[in-house]
Amino acid sequence: MSHELVSTQWLAEHRQSPDVSILDCSWHMPAAKRDAKAEFLESRIPGAQFFDIDLISDTENPLPHMLPKPEKFASHVRKMGIGDGKKVICYDSLGLFSAARVWWMFKVFGHNDVAVLDGGLPKWKAENRPLEDGPPIRPQERHFTARFQSMMVRDKSDMRKALQVADARSPARFRGEEAEPRPGVRPGHMPGARNVHYATLLNPDGTLKPEAELAKVFESAGIDIAKPMVTSCGTGVTAAILSLGLTTLNARDHALYDGSWTDWGSAIDTPVVTGE
Repeated sequence: MSHELVSTQWLAEHRQSPDVSILDCSWHMPAAKRDAKAEFLESRIPGAQFFDIDLISDTENPLPHMLPKPEKFASHVRKMGIGDGKKVICYDSLGLFSAARVWWMFKVFGHNDVAVLDGGLPKWKAENRPLEDGPPIRPQERHFTARFQSMMVRDKSDMRKALQVADARSPARFRGEEAEPRPGVRPGHMPGARNVHYATLLNPDGTLKPEAELAKVFESAGIDIAKPMVTSCGTGVTAAILSLGLTTLNARDHALYDGSWTDWGSAIDTPVVTGE
């Protein structure tokens, strides 16, 4: 298994280790009408803290859950008991969805000892592993150093010259056949972008596909993982699943468009393509 993932068995054996921090990174699309924090309080992996993607963001930016400033990120994760020597395990309640975004955020802020729980909470529950509820125990605050890795992030001006773009949205949204979930965002995709729907990287149980299958998914979409590329989606959440897959394949040169389609599609001066 890739260094970027841990199995439910590994976590069961190591969850009580003093140098392991577990984060419930669950987040849902607004249309799902689910409260991730309330669900965390009802049922979670023992010892987990809740990572709020909307809170730990640049809340002054009108775009949803954009990366926060390094100081804000450090301040929040310190309070979760995460320090420079900790191994961080990210999971979510859908299997493998928003946990990849938080995995990517830790990488962006220079903390490489981070992994995603393969299969997430659904797999943990299916195996009848222990759960807890109620307010979590507040951990001891640690020292966390955030070191921003700018080469992992792209903005709209960068995207105007991006040569390879992998768009993680559904085929219908990519082609512009389905309305975008956020008002004021045009349907379609960036010129030259390739559609790599994030779900095609996953097995039915929410685990990441084996490396050989991942490589075929990118190849069949027309993506050359040996060349520089940028991942994108609606708001920078599922793009991180592509980034996780690329990192698993040892692709060296890839970044994530943080504003993603909500940024590009809501601008008035950006070219938009529909269809394939």
